[in-house]
Amino acid sequence: MDAPKNLRKQRVPKLDFGDIGAYRKLRAENQSSFWARFGVTQSGGSRYESGRGVPKPVRILMALFADGKVTDDDLAVAAGAKPKPRKG
Repeated sequence: MDAPKNLRKQRVPKLDFGDIGAYRKLRAENQSSFWARFGVTQSGGSRYESGRGVPKPVRILMALFADGKVTDDDLAVAAGAKPKPRKG
């Protein structure tokens, strides 16, 4: 039996640290919103997209996010936001 559509893993472009800007663009996000979820400013993200090395903690968060192991809500809570109430 197939999993319901809402439980199927979404197809996400592969994360490539060699061209992180391309990954962001495939997700159709601007620099500010994309990088903010990882605690990085727009200008910092721009430097990473221009070839500056991404720090290991940010790389780890990005890899977990790209693999679907953490969500935007998880990252927001880790940054100090209140958890959203669960449905159901």
